[in-house]
This record gives sequence, C-alpha cells and structure tokens, in this order.
Amino acid sequence: MPYTPHTAADIREMLAVIGAADIGELFASLPPEVRLDRDLDLPPAKSEEEVRRIMRTFAAANRSQDDMVSFLGGGVYDAIVPAAVDALSSRSEFLTAYTPYQAEVSQGTLQAIYEWQSFICRLTALQVANASMYDGGTAICEAVRIGVAQTRRRKVVLPALLNPRYRRVVVTVLQSEGIDWVDAPATTAGTTDPESLARLCDDTVGAVVLQNPNYLGIIEPVDAIASAARANSAMLIAAVNPVSLSHLKSPGEYSAQLAVGEAQPFGIYPSFGGPLLGFLAAADQLKRRLPGRVVGRATDSRERQGYVLTLQTREQHIRREKATSNICTNVGLNALRATIYLAMLGPEGLRELGEANRMRCEALRRAVSRVPGVELPFASPVFNEFVLRLPKPAVAFKEFAHNHGYLAGIPLAGFATCGPGDLLVAVTEKRTAAEIARYIELLQDFLGSSHQTGQEVLP
Repeated sequence: MPYTPHTAADIREMLAVIGAADIGELFASLPPEVRLDRDLDLPPAKSEEEVRRIMRTFAAANRSQDDMVSFLGGGVYDAIVPAAVDALSSRSEFLTAYTPYQAEVSQGTLQAIYEWQSFICRLTALQVANASMYDGGTAICEAVRIGVAQTRRRKVVLPALLNPRYRRVVVTVLQSEGIDWVDAPATTAGTTDPESLARLCDDTVGAVVLQNPNYLGIIEPVDAIASAARANSAMLIAAVNPVSLSHLKSPGEYSAQLAVGEAQPFGIYPSFGGPLLGFLAAADQLKRRLPGRVVGRATDSRERQGYVLTLQTREQHIRREKATSNICTNVGLNALRATIYLAMLGPEGLRELGEANRMRCEALRRAVSRVPGVELPFASPVFNEFVLRLPKPAVAFKEFAHNHGYLAGIPLAGFATCGPGDLLVAVTEKRTAAEIARYIELLQDFLGSSHQTGQEVLP
C-alpha cells in the first residue's frame, strides 16, 4: 500500500471491537520461539516527503534501457512500443488482470485473451494456443511436461545452444520431477548437429527441444532436426522468437507439435527484465494437456456470441491429482498489450517489422566485419542478433561502451564453444543508422583502430 493508514487511536478502536487487549494478543497462538520480543531495528519514522526524496535518490542510481542505447538481446529486446499500446492498455477497464472466473462480467478480458490465442495460432501454424504463460523459460518447461506426459517417456533432449536462462529454469523443473535430459551438441557453424541429435533420440526420449533462432541468433536446420525427432516418435518443441516468424518457417510447417516463446518484443517494455509474456501453442490432439487456460468463443441460447473459459487445468479448478498445471497469475495485461500491438501491425506490418530487424542486424554485421581485429566466428544466417569475436575480452568492451551510454551486448565466455572475446549483439528496429555508426566508433576506439568514414550503414 502507498501509505500506512492506521493511527494509534485507530488501532485501539479496532482492538476494542474484537475484544483484544493489545496487538500481541492477536499472535498469542504462535509459539514463543517464532515471535519477536523486541521492536524492529528500524530508523525513526520520516515524513512522506522525506521518504519520497530518499526513494528518488535510490531510483536515480538506476540506468535503464530508456537512458542508454541498447544492443542487448538474449531473449529480451529493446523494441519500439507504439503510444497506442500504452493508451489502450491503461484504460480503467483493464486495471485488473485477474483471472476472469465469471464469464458474464468478463467478456472484454475474455475476448482479448481469445484474440491473443488466435494471433499465436496464426504465427505458429498450430491449432490451439493458451494464455497465462509467465515467460519463455517457463513456457518451455510446460511444453516439456506435456511431451513427457503424452509419450510416457522420461527423457528430454535439450540443445547445447538453448538460451542459458531458459536452460536453468528447465533443468530445475526436470530435476524436481525426476525427468532425465541429454544435450544435443553444436557444430562449428553454431547450429545443432542433426546427426548427433538423431543418435540421441532413442525410444526413451519423449521430447526434443529446438530453439530457432538459437541463443547465438543463428537459424537452425529445422527440417533435419524435425526429421530426427519424428523418426523416433519424440515430440518436437520449437522455442521461437515470434518476430522471426515474419520471415522464417512457422513451427507447424516443420511438424513441431508444440511451439513456445517469449512475446516481450510485441509491445512490452524490457523494464529491468520483466514482467514478460510467454506463449504456448500445440497441435489439436494435445489441447487437453495445455496448462493455464484456454478461452473459447460460444453462443448462448439466443444465438448471441460470447466468450468463456473453455479449459482450465490448474489444481484450483479440478481435483489436485488430475491437474496439469499450477499456473496462477493471469499475465492478461501483457497479453492485452501484445494483442493491441499485433492488431495494429497486421500481417504486412509484421513482415515490415521483421525486415527492419533483419536489415539493421545485417548492417551492423557488415560494418563490424570491416573493423581490424574483429571476427565473425559464425558464417551461418542469423536473425536479430549475432556473435562478434574481439581480440580483447568482451567484458572489457561491455564496460567501455557502458561508460559511453551504450549497452554493447552479452559476453558469451563459457557458453557452448564461445570464448572470452565473444559478444552477443542484438539489433532491433529501434536502432538508428547513427546509433549503429556510433557503436562501430566505440568498437574502434576500444581496439585502438582508426575510424572509417564515408561508409553507408543502412541503405
């Protein structure tokens, strides 16, 4: 709450009503060893304005992506958020994103979720999508649990090039549920090795996870990986960057039974890492295993169209032992933002968004390749982000650029085959030609090379 409303007189009055002598009596049922028998070690109380000043001082120490030029990626991107997304999603009708249990008073929220599901089905080319996935990492976990339950096989193949933050979440869940996993190795080209993956896919593997583009931004050989999974009846789970689906094959086109990802680039600010918006789509035969909730469109006895919660699989709604999910928070407000964003773009706008990302990424990639000492270790096609290899530690360049107001990227030392000079750089539609040119200048200054002039950055 923004302030403490109760005065000493209020507290005495409330205690008198319930018949308690003092506040301590309210906690008399608690064992003495868990009760604090002294005052809290807090400084003297301050006025409201004094507290505001203190908090403003703390907040001023933060530097967000709004204050800097960001080339960070790895799952969360500094993308353009149209003003209409803020204006519409902040209307009073949407101030609560709580689960719409009563359909008759929640038609607006239910319709928004239904439209969100419809967008995800169109993007992924799969038949059904749900709502309320927290983020990309937990969405992968839920998809893996579906794959294991459907195939009744207790082993999962994870790519070595999976986003390491996603991997930590997935491995935590697999360990807690007694599910085994193996890693599919990467090739020197920075992609998953289909032949090695095929050898891992024996009759104990229930699910294969594929991230496309992978964590390095490289486009994977999806058809070969899908073929390896199909050959052993394993379920293919495609973890995708949804912006890339404007240009790349949709999961349904290469026979993935489940598609998951992070929809943060669709109208949601990076903030300081969240809140985010995961998504999950599935083939029709898996719809009763979906976690969260599925909104459906129906008609009433008078043939009027309406929206209802069609499937709810969490333990609050059905017998605990039959629940397939304990997802609670609706994250409907972020889904609403993404729905507004996609409705504004439309199919043509989404293609233009993907092209803007691709062009800017390629522009920086070309410019970087001309800086003496800098290498591009992977020649494979990329989308949105790529790896550059420096002759000096990437961590040092990260700090150098930060001091000049630039977030240069994510150092990759220790990830897969990457070394201390490797840096993951993301370029979204928000980056300008001047910002890309300045990035090159910072790189040249850091490496002690001369500036190149007269180079066209963006066509």
